[in-house]
Amino acid sequence: MRAARLLHILLILQNRGRQTAPALAAELEVSPRTILRDVDAMTEAGLPILVFPGHGGGIELGFNYRTRLTGMAADEAEALAVMLYRAAPELAPLGLAAAGERARAKLVESFPDRVRATIASARARFTDPEPADVDAPDPRVAAIAGAVRRGTWVTLRARSASPRRIAVTRLWCEGGDWWLEDADGTRVPLAEWGDINISARLHDADGPSVE
Repeated sequence: MRAARLLHILLILQNRGRQTAPALAAELEVSPRTILRDVDAMTEAGLPILVFPGHGGGIELGFNYRTRLTGMAADEAEALAVMLYRAAPELAPLGLAAAGERARAKLVESFPDRVRATIASARARFTDPEPADVDAPDPRVAAIAGAVRRGTWVTLRARSASPRRIAVTRLWCEGGDWWLEDADGTRVPLAEWGDINISARLHDADGPSVE
């Protein structure tokens, strides 16, 4: 358990920068005294751990030290493989399918050889192949995803007698259906979107329409 905790501390310091002993203790569910003993052990092992006392002080890695160690157990690597290679059909409608493939490849490549081998083995044993037939993505989903990123207005049922202009704050897929949420917390399923209009800026009255 202690070895895993030391690696966890190392990765937290590497990824987040300076941390206080109480903050590390709270996250790792140990006492601050235990954290300080762990820091002493890491220093004795030759890791460049710097401790700054007083207000505004804390613990950090020195000399731009980086490690590829993950402390990942075999079952953790197998679980990660299932998560990484599970089909994510919602990426295509968002226009993120290619980006997802690149991110997955980079993430797997960042692990040590042993972890990569376990991931590859688990992928072959526990994950399904990618689906052969995928429905064409609804172009409205990608358009609204862009509006969420840019913080622009969306007009639902734009060509109807009762259009609705909203600022979409959230877009997600649930139960095989797409939903959006406006600034008031109202949720609207894709079936109620109708044809939509995306404004170029928050204050624009008009913009490109998507049916």
